Amino acid sequence: MRILTTLFVFLLTISLMTACESDSGTLPETDQDGGDGSEEPTGNPNTNSSIVDTYGLLKVSGNKIVDKNNNSIQLRGMSLFWSQWMGQYYTSETVKWLKEDWKCNIVRAAMGVEDSDGYLTNKETEKQKIFTVIDAAIAEGIYVIVDWHSHHAEDHVEDAKSFFSEIAQKYGDQPNIIYEIYNEPLNVSWVDVLKPYHEQVIAAIRAHDPDNMIICGTRTWSQDVDEVIGNTINDNNVAYTLHYYAATHKQFLRDKAQKALDAGIPIFVTEYGITEASGDGSIDTNEAQIWWDFLDQNKISWCNWSIADKQELSAALKSGASGLGNWADDELTDSGKMIRAEIKEKNP
Repeated sequence: MRILTTLFVFLLTISLMTACESDSGTLPETDQDGGDGSEEPTGNPNTNSSIVDTYGLLKVSGNKIVDKNNNSIQLRGMSLFWSQWMGQYYTSETVKWLKEDWKCNIVRAAMGVEDSDGYLTNKETEKQKIFTVIDAAIAEGIYVIVDWHSHHAEDHVEDAKSFFSEIAQKYGDQPNIIYEIYNEPLNVSWVDVLKPYHEQVIAAIRAHDPDNMIICGTRTWSQDVDEVIGNTINDNNVAYTLHYYAATHKQFLRDKAQKALDAGIPIFVTEYGITEASGDGSIDTNEAQIWWDFLDQNKISWCNWSIADKQELSAALKSGASGLGNWADDELTDSGKMIRAEIKEKNP
C-alpha cells in the first residue's frame, strides 16, 4: 500500500510539473521585447503602395531632392515628345505601360508652345493632352512633370502664367505634380531675363499651390546651371534644369554641374539623350554610362528624351509603334532598349 501511495504521489507530481510547464512556458516574442503585445512591422504592410505613396510630396533640401521623410531620392523615367507632333503617345495606356513594363516612376508631358499647332494657337486641344497624361500618372501613382516646352518663353509670360495657374488650381493638391516652367532658354541673361520670368510664373503657381516642386530652366538650352550660383530664386522648393546629350556634352558639362552642386544648387535632368545634341548623329555608349554614373553618385533625377517614333536616334520607338503601349522589344530603337534596361535595373 505504501509503495502504491508513493508511486501515485510521484506520478501526480510529474503530471503537475508538465501541466505548469505547458501553461507558463516562455513568453511570446512580442512580450519579451517589453512592448504592449503588438509586433513591429517587418516590411511594408501595403504591397500595392505606389512610388508616390512611398515618397509623398517632394521637396528640395540643399542640393538634393528629398521625400516626405527627408530621405534623398532619385527618379528615372521618360519624356514624351512635343505634344503637337507626337500626340498619339499622350494616352493613359502609354503612361500605364511606361510604369508597368519600363518601371518608370516619372513621366514628362512636353507641351509645345510656339510652333505650329502648339499651345498658343491650339490651347484647348494641347491642354487636354497634358490633362490626360497628368490624370494617368495620378492613377498609376507616379510623378509627372508638366513642361512648358519652349525656347522663347520670356516672350509669352502671360500665357505661361495663365497655363500654370490653371494647372495649379486643378492639380495643386496632388503630390504627383512637378512644374517645369521653361524647357530650354537660349542665350539670354539669367539675371535680367530668366530669373524675372521664373519669378512671375512661380508667383502665379504659388497663389494656388504653395508646396509642389518647381523646376526652372537655365541659359543655353538649360546647360549653364552654374550661373545660378549666388543668384537663386527666392522659393524654398525650386530645382534647376540641366539638359545634356551624351555624344556632344561631355566632361565640360559635368564640371559645370559639379560646380553648381558644390555650391548647393539642386539639379534635375528633365531631358537628356545618349545621342548627339541634334537627337541624331551617333550614340555614345561610353559617355552615356559616365553620365549615368554621375547622376547616380549625386542622386540626380532624370527623364530621357523621348517617347516618339520619329526617324532619329534619340527616339525610343520605331516607326508605327502603337500609342497604346504594349511595345515588343523589336519595336524599340537602340536608344529605347538601352534606356529601358537602365530604368528597369535601377528603379525601386
